[in-house]
Amino acid sequence: MDVEVTRLPGIGTKQEFVTSGGRRLGVLTHRDGHRELLLAAQDDPDSCAAAVKLSETECNALGTLLGAPNLVAQLQGEQREVEGVNTAQFPVAEGSPYVGRPLADTAMRTRTATSIVAVVRDHVVSPSPRPDFVFAAGDLVVIVGTGDGLAKAAEILENG
Repeated sequence: MDVEVTRLPGIGTKQEFVTSGGRRLGVLTHRDGHRELLLAAQDDPDSCAAAVKLSETECNALGTLLGAPNLVAQLQGEQREVEGVNTAQFPVAEGSPYVGRPLADTAMRTRTATSIVAVVRDHVVSPSPRPDFVFAAGDLVVIVGTGDGLAKAAEILENG
């Protein structure tokens, strides 16, 4: 399925696809991180028939309902197609210095040139977690980067 990504200057990014029934369905991610579920009018794919603002909790619940655990497998499959880019999953152990602390505290991208693309907690995927996402023991962190960067990321999550 083709997902069309449209950057909206000053607003954010819209990602959408056409359903088998011919309807355009998408998500608008605003620059401040809040998201809206969009449904285009059936007779005019460029007009919006419905927009539903979703909180982070609602996004996670909807993702779970739609099969979010498949996101991790999909990310891994897509990243295999890009030479030099790897995906790895690292647990946040009980003794990690980041338990109870926000993602921003890791400074992961700055320190390792990797990106945290999802966190799985109790079989619920939080895709593209925000800097204020707070880690809990048992979280599984999905990270994309080079082999060296991923090794550094594992070290940071384990030891700080």
